[in-house]
Amino acid sequence: MAAPPAARHPARTGDDHHAGLGRRRGDDIGDASRARVEQLLGETRWLDHLLRRLDGDDDDRLPGPERIRVDELTAEVVTGIKLSTSHEVCFDGAEAWAHMDPVALWRAVRNVLDNACRVAHGRVDVHVTADHGWVTVQVDDDGPGFGAAGSRGLASLGLGIVHDLISGYGGSLEIRTCEMGGARVRLLLPAAPAPDGPDPYGDDWRPHP
Repeated sequence: MAAPPAARHPARTGDDHHAGLGRRRGDDIGDASRARVEQLLGETRWLDHLLRRLDGDDDDRLPGPERIRVDELTAEVVTGIKLSTSHEVCFDGAEAWAHMDPVALWRAVRNVLDNACRVAHGRVDVHVTADHGWVTVQVDDDGPGFGAAGSRGLASLGLGIVHDLISGYGGSLEIRTCEMGGARVRLLLPAAPAPDGPDPYGDDWRPHP
């Protein structure tokens, strides 16, 4: 008797399934729909990384940092957030590198963008810059502004979590009012050199106490 189909094939991982979905859909959908599928797959991969991290989180130690392209990661978050909002979300960013856990940074940026899109009237602007040894991820919205009547505090907005995510890697959080009248949230991270330059941290990098 022939073996059942499942027994004739190796087990497939979640990434294999996602890749297969992309291949199957790529042949029978238009460019816009194909791009949307790729955005969804990107969001799914990040959520999968986060779930694996949470499943294996049995102590309070910070994950080891990696040298990451902050502008590229932020642009990917912006692309994903556009799937769930009708607001105009604009992004511009220069090449910027930092030492940080990429999942922690993804969570921090995603949290700030979720908040901005929730309160914005119609527009959110995201900028990534690198200057004087710091990388800044800045999110502006045209909402009522932080501290306006009826607005929620840091804890309910999840910004306390954002602060905790980045402060362990030497970063900080700032909240101001932007030119559009809404909130300006800035994540500041110590800059890292590009991979083709010298790395002053080397293997001795340690998070800020």
